[in-house]
Amino acid sequence: MSAHDLPVTSPLQDFWQLVHGPLAHWAEQRPDAIALQSEDASWTFAQLHAEVQRRRAKLVAGRAPQMVLMDARLSTLERLVDFLAIIASGRCAAVADPDWQPAVRQRIEGWMPLQPSDSQTAQPLDAFYTGFTSGSTGLPKGFKRHHQSWTESFRVGLQDFGPVVAQRTLAPGRISHSLFLFGAMQGIWYGCGAVVQEKFSAQRCLATLAQGETPCLVAVPSQLLLMLQWAQHRKLAPIPQVQLITISGARWMRDHTPALRALFPNARLIEFYGASEASFVAWMDADETSSPQAVGRPFSNVEIDIRRTADHSIAQPTLSAAEDGLIYIRSPMLFMDYVGDAHDPTAVLRDGDWLSVRDMGHIDLRGMLCLAGRQSRMIVTQGKNLFPEEVENLLVSHPAIAQVSLHGLADALRGMQVHAVLQWQAGSTPPTALQLAQWLRERTEAFKVPRQWWVCEEWPQTASGKTDHGRIGQALQQMQRADPSPGDLPEIQPWQS
Repeated sequence: MSAHDLPVTSPLQDFWQLVHGPLAHWAEQRPDAIALQSEDASWTFAQLHAEVQRRRAKLVAGRAPQMVLMDARLSTLERLVDFLAIIASGRCAAVADPDWQPAVRQRIEGWMPLQPSDSQTAQPLDAFYTGFTSGSTGLPKGFKRHHQSWTESFRVGLQDFGPVVAQRTLAPGRISHSLFLFGAMQGIWYGCGAVVQEKFSAQRCLATLAQGETPCLVAVPSQLLLMLQWAQHRKLAPIPQVQLITISGARWMRDHTPALRALFPNARLIEFYGASEASFVAWMDADETSSPQAVGRPFSNVEIDIRRTADHSIAQPTLSAAEDGLIYIRSPMLFMDYVGDAHDPTAVLRDGDWLSVRDMGHIDLRGMLCLAGRQSRMIVTQGKNLFPEEVENLLVSHPAIAQVSLHGLADALRGMQVHAVLQWQAGSTPPTALQLAQWLRERTEAFKVPRQWWVCEEWPQTASGKTDHGRIGQALQQMQRADPSPGDLPEIQPWQS
């Protein structure tokens, strides 16, 4: 299989417009090649196609509902086969998280349609996938996508990254995280196959990559840091077989890029910015010299418009190059809508074909999108706007700090007083609060330096592995009220040493 056989500019056949569409093609062209593989089993393209068709026929004959909530108890490999069968039947696969509590799963099951469906085939603009992200209400927020939103992502990835992306891919994470489901489906669509893990292991990932049969890796930053730590601890030799690493899911701290480059000397290191609602937005090579706020240039099928927060219409004065506004996106990769009753109706803004997930930023003179932060997290202190993400990114570069969450609490003098909650790196010697404040003042403006510091040992995370800023903020509010009952909130303590 050659990347030249894949559609770069426009699909030549209809099957390229469906996420599962090329499976039959590759089953005929590469029947014995491995399509999906885990530690315990594997499927060739011919075997996978036959099993998908068998399960698809069962769904059609049973008139399964239009949206099917997948069984989270199955292995990753089995869930991927089920996923392909559901979407091949013209239905939408809702991907459950194995960590959902029974009450959460029961609530989400209540969102699923019960009416039998006569669907048998899929169309490019039909819903095929419902994923879930952490919601502000405490319930996961469902988002629905059509086939074209992902096939366009596959196509533009090939166009912008080049043929290097169309190779066997390691996607070492749960498919309830859309990045890893995307990585596995990308391997099927490109005809190169994918390798998955039941549970992430840095050791097994490095061993798989060193074998040389999986040149591409899709990963979140925390996984890469664990791989770097393992490799350093075991004094592993460089792994020259890896040709591409794509990084997303959270901000990559670029001070780790030299170590990643040393471990994977021949790999192209690409970080990309996106969202569950927007898919690909911007990308850049991690080696490229840029400002810490830069997240890359728009993908070739993405338009970006920066708008003033007071007026979201397109007809407005042009913002200056360094002035932050709401980031609006227009592309063929946007999501359809939210699912269920747990989402915040203000989570996104729409203006015709344009969408904003309420991230704020600007386009610099080099054409790079620079991300300031999420509008909902912005803190107004001393009459100035502070985006927590900027200070958090600075603080996690301190050798003693593992995690940071910045918050504003009401203050009669300043409007909002800045508080920082920290988790120390294991084995590090923490600085004093005074030393840390001085360290930060040397790197940013004085009004951005927290007035009070807190420590949290058991760091709360969302289902996708990101910091749960909401729960940390609730814990801070509780401490401010001197409420002795922590409930299920993380325990935080003042840091004064």
